[in-house]
Formats: sequence, structure tokens, C-alpha cells
Amino acid sequence: MKVPYIEGDNAKITRVDLTHVDVVMFNGQKFENVEPRRLFPISGLRKYITLLDAEEKEVAIIRKLDSLMEDSKKAVEDCLNEYYLVPKIIKVYEVKEISGNINMHVLTNKGERKFEIWHRYNDIKIIHGTRMLFRDIADNRYEIEDIDKLDKSSRVKLGTFI
Repeated sequence: MKVPYIEGDNAKITRVDLTHVDVVMFNGQKFENVEPRRLFPISGLRKYITLLDAEEKEVAIIRKLDSLMEDSKKAVEDCLNEYYLVPKIIKVYEVKEISGNINMHVLTNKGERKFEIWHRYNDIKIIHGTRMLFRDIADNRYEIEDIDKLDKSSRVKLGTFI
């Protein structure tokens, strides 16, 4: 069976819990309790969102999140934000390199955090020049949405990584 694409107003999507939605296509096709996930979680945050059933089988794909009707878009965004809960770094207090590992003390939108990074080249990524992703030794993720929007002190502390 060919997986349908959802775009524009060809479907109504409603949120049923933290990470699941129901979909009613305007051709009558229904998908209940499906989970939105990004096919490209780093580079395609708002494009190509797959909808998976309970067996994790793809049942539909949203081509462009921003093309959906407002209520449908919000339902999917809320689920994605819950599933991909990544604290946003808003200030860097300290960055230290100890025995090859990087220790960071930061302020995020979820509060103050201290974490350690093992592999500088594998666990710190710069995307599109201004977005940074970090993965710590416990496999937690952190993000700086736009390096240029950090205060000068934070940018200086990150200097060797930018």
C-alpha cells in the first residue's frame, strides 16, 4: 500500500495524548493513535514528518508542517516538542576540557545543567553555521538554536568549538 502524503487541508489532525495524534484524511481514510516523528531530526525540523502506528509502521507522511491547517499543525508540533524534548542552552557559564573530555555548565530553558561530553568531534555538531547540538555521556541532548543570539561571554566560552 502506498503511504499517503498529508499537506495543506487534506487531513484533520487532533492530539490524543502527549505524543500521539488521530488523523482523518478528507478522502475518509483514518489513522488512530499514530506517533509523529521527524524523518530528518537534525536538518529537517519542519519537513517530512512520518506518522507511525503502534507497530512503528509508517502510515502517512506530512511533507511540510507549515502547510497544515493551524489546529492540525499545533497538534503535531506539541507532540514533536514532547517527543524531542531537548533543553535549549541560553547561557554558558563554563567550558573546561579535562583529560580530553569537555565539562559544561550552562543555563537552559529547563534550568541550570552540568554535563560532560566524551568526543568533541562526534558529540558537538554545528548545523547551518549558527545552530549547535551537544550530546553528553548519558546520551542526553542539548541545543543552542542560534549561537549569534547568545551573550558575548557565552560565545567567548564556546569560542574553540564554533
